[in-house]
Amino acid sequence: MTSPVPSSPHTMNTYGRLPVAMSHGQGLRVWDTNGKCYLDGLAGIAVNTLGHGHPKLVPALQDQVARMIHCCNYYHVPDQERLAAKLVELSGMTNVFFCSTGLEANEAAIKLARKFGHDKGIEKPVIVVYEKSFHGRSIATLSATGNEKIQKGFGPLVEGFLRVPLNDIEALKKATQGNPNVVAVFFETIQGEGGINPMRTDYLREVRALCDQQDWLMMIDEVQCGMGRTGKWFAHQWAGIVPDVMPLAKGLGSGVPIGAVVAGPKAAQIFQPGNHGTTFGGNPLATRAGVETLRIMEEDGLLENAARVGEHLRAALHRELHSVPGFVEVRGQGLMLGIELDRPCGVIMNQALEAGLLLSVTADSVIRLVPPLIITAAEADEIVSILVPIVKKFLATA
Repeated sequence: MTSPVPSSPHTMNTYGRLPVAMSHGQGLRVWDTNGKCYLDGLAGIAVNTLGHGHPKLVPALQDQVARMIHCCNYYHVPDQERLAAKLVELSGMTNVFFCSTGLEANEAAIKLARKFGHDKGIEKPVIVVYEKSFHGRSIATLSATGNEKIQKGFGPLVEGFLRVPLNDIEALKKATQGNPNVVAVFFETIQGEGGINPMRTDYLREVRALCDQQDWLMMIDEVQCGMGRTGKWFAHQWAGIVPDVMPLAKGLGSGVPIGAVVAGPKAAQIFQPGNHGTTFGGNPLATRAGVETLRIMEEDGLLENAARVGEHLRAALHRELHSVPGFVEVRGQGLMLGIELDRPCGVIMNQALEAGLLLSVTADSVIRLVPPLIITAAEADEIVSILVPIVKKFLATA
C-alpha cells in the first residue's frame, strides 16, 4: 500500500493530490520517498520528454546552471537565438516569442489575434474556439476554454470568443457567416484535457483553406500534442498544413519551464517592442534545456520511437480491451493516447498508483497515457500488463 503523505498546511488547496511524494527518477522509472518504484505513463503531463535523469540532458543543464541561470531580455540570449532558429526550421514558420508556460503562450496568441484585428480596423475582434477545449486558467485562456466546470466562479469571462463543435466545417462556416469581426480560429490538434479528441486531417485542411479565404489567423495550440509526441514534431504536420500561430510548452524543455509562440509570416511582425513581454521567458537555462531537448530527440530518433511504440501500445490496449463491456475506444496518436470508458473512472488513477503505474484520468471517463518519448516496446507492454487488469476489474464491478 502507498503510505499517506500529509498535505502541507501552507500550500493552497488547489490540487487533489494522490497520497505519494516523488523522490527521484531514472528513465521511465520514478521512486517515491518510501522507496517504491513506479512506471511513468504520465511524464509530468506530457512534460518529461526525455524521461528522468537523461544522461545527455543532465550534464548540459548542470553546465548551464554553473554558467548562468537567468538574464533579462534587455540583452541577447545566444541559446534563445539557437532555439528559435531550430523551431523555425522544424515548423516551416518564421519567428518565435519565448515565455515560461503553455498558458502564457496561449495568452500571447490571443493578444496576437486581437492586435491583428485592431490593425485591420476591427474594434471588437472575435476568435473562434472549440467545445471541450483547454487553453489555460488565466481569465482570458479560461474564457477560451470549453469547460464550464472550471470556468464556474470566475465570471465575468472575457468576451470575444465564439465556440463551435469539433470536426464540423459546416458548423464553423455557419457560425462565422456574415461576421466581419472574426480574426482567428484557435484549437488544439488533439485536445488533451478535453479527453484526447483529435481533429481530423481533412478538417484541418478545410480550416486552413477557410482561414486563407477569410484572412483569419489559424492558431494551433500544440502545448500538449506537440514536441514529437505524435511521431511528428507537431501534430498538425500529419495534415500537411502550416499554421500562422503555434503555442508550445510542456515537452519543449524536458521539465524545465519554457513556453514559446511560433509565428508565420502573417503574424510574425504583429508584436512590436512594448506590445508584449515576460521576465523569465527565454532565459539561458530554459532555452538551453530546449536546445538540448531537440538535439537529443534528433540524435536518439525519438519521433520515430513515439510513432512506433505508440502504435504498439495502442494496438495492445485495443486487443486486450475491445471486447470488454464498458470499453468505448482507444484514440489519439503516437504517445498521446486516451482510453475512453462508458462511465467516470477517476478512481483508476489511485488504483494504478497502488499497482506502480503513473497515469491520469481526464474528462471524467478517459484514461490518459502520455509517457516519455524514450519508452521502449517492453515498457509499453509493462504498462498494458499493469493497466488492463485494473480496467477489467473496474468495469466488472463499477
